[in-house]
Amino acid sequence: MKGIDANTLIRYLTQDDPVYSRKANELIDNKLSGENPGYVSLVTLAEVAWVLKKRYGTKPLEIADVIERLLAIDNLLLQNEQQVYEAMIAVKTGEGRFADALICALGSWAGCSATLTFDNRSNLGLFEVV
Repeated sequence: MKGIDANTLIRYLTQDDPVYSRKANELIDNKLSGENPGYVSLVTLAEVAWVLKKRYGTKPLEIADVIERLLAIDNLLLQNEQQVYEAMIAVKTGEGRFADALICALGSWAGCSATLTFDNRSNLGLFEVV
């Protein structure tokens, strides 16, 4: 198994660089497999979501679609896949941004009854504004 960083995923997802996108495609589509997947950490996923939003102006629902696409790639193994899925669903149902939804899903997975925040913009039920 090999770890995959955000830059590689961004090139794969956006196809914005002829050289590096081709290399990312070759790596993910042909060099990795279900038996030898690429590992995508939560930090990498959060960075991908942030870069898509800030650099490419990608909207939350589009980011959720990207996360769903990554979840479906057999050649990738996403850390805490169930919680990533839950966060993606929360974004698709209009409950918040991906990073916030992921924080809540991971907190719930760890046994937290709520996640404390100063951010009152999120409507995720597991956030408790302090």
